[in-house]
Amino acid sequence: MLIDSHAHLDSTRYDDDRLAVLQRATAAGVDTILSIGIGEGPDTMHRAAEIASEFAGLPDVPRIFASVGIHPSETTFADQAALDKLADLTRHPHVIAVGEIGLDDYHADNPPQDVQHRAFIQQMEIARAAKLPILIHCRAKEGTTTAWDDTLSLLETHWRDTGLGGVLHCFGGEWQHAQRGIDMGFCISFAGNVTFPKAQPLRDVAARVPADSLLIETDCPFLAPIPHRGKRNEPAFVAHVPQTLADARNTTPEEIAVSTTNNFLRLFPAVQHPL
Repeated sequence: MLIDSHAHLDSTRYDDDRLAVLQRATAAGVDTILSIGIGEGPDTMHRAAEIASEFAGLPDVPRIFASVGIHPSETTFADQAALDKLADLTRHPHVIAVGEIGLDDYHADNPPQDVQHRAFIQQMEIARAAKLPILIHCRAKEGTTTAWDDTLSLLETHWRDTGLGGVLHCFGGEWQHAQRGIDMGFCISFAGNVTFPKAQPLRDVAARVPADSLLIETDCPFLAPIPHRGKRNEPAFVAHVPQTLADARNTTPEEIAVSTTNNFLRLFPAVQHPL
């Protein structure tokens, strides 16, 4: 059994064949998907939960759970109405996490850092009140680690004491950042980019992550793994990630599948109960 811990099922790129995409995931051994609820901004962050409800109980598709959050690139729109909507959505029966939230200084046109920091902290407070783990997005400017340093510092100040943990999604930092996250109860999740030829530094980090802190994901429709690079990614392709992690860690894909599934179930205990 495989779990795709981060998939953007609400992407318009799936509008024509979403059911077929989910059926292919089941055929590839994917049992559960966490559908990420950021939409195209706060106005559509409810779509992931709607999709989870729409496909609940259907045969031949994975179980779908959802998150809800305001992506750092959309934090200009994190007004009180958007935050209230997020808080309301945390009570949706399929919502098990808040995210993806965090910091991003990769693109020059992203919101100012003070805006991102404020929205990040506000969303952590909503997650604290809802008693839900958080999904962290962090993307640093090329050649720097400032976004990672700031993200971990904010988590240590505003989140560590909750004991709720979360996921450092599509991890792209250095080992020190992974270690600080693990110390706070976060899982470190690797996506299809860990399979890329130039991703050896990422594989080196993956080799050091404790087995009980590891997750896998697609981040689809982005970052399709080798051998599908350049195509639209989809949950079925998560099956390629365990092989790369197994090679890096001198183990087997089957052991990666077991440990990442167990880690997900431990982090999100609601997944173990019928919807």
